[in-house]
Amino acid sequence: MDIETVTLSQIVEKLAPELSPFLTDRELSINIVLRDGLAVLEPADAMEIVQHSICEHQREALLQ
Repeated sequence: MDIETVTLSQIVEKLAPELSPFLTDRELSINIVLRDGLAVLEPADAMEIVQHSICEHQREALLQ
């Protein structure tokens, strides 16, 4: 297992660059811990991570 911490922007740049204009700088700077590292991610994985990160970010904003 190769645990790696990356930012959401690194995932987006590598696997789904078309999403970048739709994400805020704050969302793009979210740290993501990947169990098996960035090298093994698939585009579908990237979409799932982006969706989950946005939901978490929006929930945090509502709680503040």
